[in-house]
Order: sequence, then C-alpha cells, then structure tokens
Amino acid sequence: MRIAILGATSQIAKDLIVSFSAEPDKYLHLFARRTEEVTKWLTSTDLFERYAVNELSMFGKQEFDAVINFVGVGNPAQAVAMGNTIFDVTLRFDEMVLEYLKAHPSCRYLFLSSGAAYGSDFSEPAKLGTPAVIPVNNLVHQDWYGVAKLHAECRHRAHPEFPIIDIRVFNYFSRTQDISARFLITDILRAIRDQSVLKISPGYIVRDFLHPSDFYHLVSALLSAPPANAAVDCYSRAPIDKPTLLATMQEQFGLRYEITEASAGINATGGKPHYYSLNTRAANFGYQPTLTSEEGVIKEAKAILQAMSHSGISA
Repeated sequence: MRIAILGATSQIAKDLIVSFSAEPDKYLHLFARRTEEVTKWLTSTDLFERYAVNELSMFGKQEFDAVINFVGVGNPAQAVAMGNTIFDVTLRFDEMVLEYLKAHPSCRYLFLSSGAAYGSDFSEPAKLGTPAVIPVNNLVHQDWYGVAKLHAECRHRAHPEFPIIDIRVFNYFSRTQDISARFLITDILRAIRDQSVLKISPGYIVRDFLHPSDFYHLVSALLSAPPANAAVDCYSRAPIDKPTLLATMQEQFGLRYEITEASAGINATGGKPHYYSLNTRAANFGYQPTLTSEEGVIKEAKAILQAMSHSGISA
C-alpha cells in the first residue's frame, strides 16, 4: 500500500511512521512544510535511507492508495500563536487532498480531526448522539481550532462518494512528546524531572490518553476496512481522572504536587472537564484498543524519564 503522509513534522505522524516501518508492504511518502525538520529526524533514526521527504507543493504528482493528513498544530501554545490562521492552513491542505480525490476517487483519505470539533462543552464525555455546539454569535479564539476541524468534517460529509474518515483525537501521549508543551501530563513530567512541587488547580477533569500503538491499530483498521465516509473518535480501553493520574505518578515516579487555586495553564480550546469520548464507532471498523490510559501513560513516562536520566538532562 502506497501512503502519503502530509504534515510529517507532527509528533503523532512520526510515531505512526515508525510503527508503519515494521510493515514491508507499506510504502510511505512523506510531505511537510518544514522538510529540513523531518530530514533531521529521519537522520536520527534508522529510517533515513528508507524514506524521502518532499515539500507539500510536490503532493499530487504520484499515485497513492491512501493519504493521511496531519497538517495542523500539536500543542495549546501553538494553537494560541497560530490564531485565526488555523482556518486558512486547514482549508488549504484539505482542499488540496479533495482535489486529488477527484482525480483518484478510490484513494482513501484519513484526516486528523479533534475532539474539539464537538465544541467546548465537555461537562460530559462525547457520545454517539452528542451534537457539535458552537457559540456562533460569540466566537472567541478558543473556538477557532475546533471550528476549523468541524468545517473540514462538514466538507468531507458533503462528498459521500469519497472514502474519507475523520479521526478525532482527544488526548495522545508518547515518549516522543515535547515536554515543554503545556499539557497536564507534561507539567507532571517536568516536575518529576526537576524534583519540584507541581502546583495544580483543584478542578476535576477526566482524560483518555491514546497510546501510539493503539493509534497505529486504529489507522490500520481503518485502512483495512471496506471504504467508508465517516468520522470516528479515538479512545483507549479506559480513561483516567486527575486524582488517579496524580496518585499514579506519585506512586510510580515520586511526583510531588500541591493543590492550589493560583495554578493556571494555557487554555487554547476552552475548559473541558470530561474531554474524552464514549463513541465507540471505530469498533465497527475492527478497532480494539489494547491499553488503558493509565497503562499507556506509565509505559511512555518510564521511557521519557529513563532517556532523561541516561542523557543527564536535569533542571
């Protein structure tokens, strides 16, 4: 299978490339806006001689069996910095693939969407019947990312003749995570690394951390299933709430933390107390997650902290 990876600079794309590299029948063609960044990464792995990377402008000059579009932003700080240009970037590269599908209608298209497409109200987890809620008369910058994804999904449903599946990612965590990013889990890892006390807000939240192996299982299932035009939500075997996550990281890695009202992080897409999904439509395509959020976090956190220890990285 010939697969085009658009946005190969993204963390989740790189993890998937590594997973696919174990399959000799998967021929990957990498495309990126910052090709030098991908080339540098490939050089640091044993994949340098196996994959070439091209400018995104070169896409469309070859035939592919599938296209996976990762173009976008990977952390809250980037989403804030990108501002309303997220609309233009998302639209530009999505339309590029849709034009490609017109000439190659049997090519499968997997689009990396987000749980933010549901809107910002996650007082309860998303379900199969959960509507997208957008404050159309009072849009603020926290809404732009989710609206850009929802707009793309609407365009995709308007083309039922094409095999397009939108993959809504909620929370994803791997050993390749940039721990300078402002997520709860990265704040925790920095505190463990620096042997400092993590100041954390008292608010109750629940998250569902998808492990790279399960993301790979999901993508593989979608590529193997009969063609469809649909959207699926990502999920692990079980989510984890903040008290359990803190207790686990304390028990496993010696995390020290203090609950304080003064704590504040970057909130790029709105507050989401239950940011995960109970929509298991992906199971219809053959997806079965193997790890819980807790199991995945422990596994990847151990790898990150061991790598830091071996390299002598400290505060």
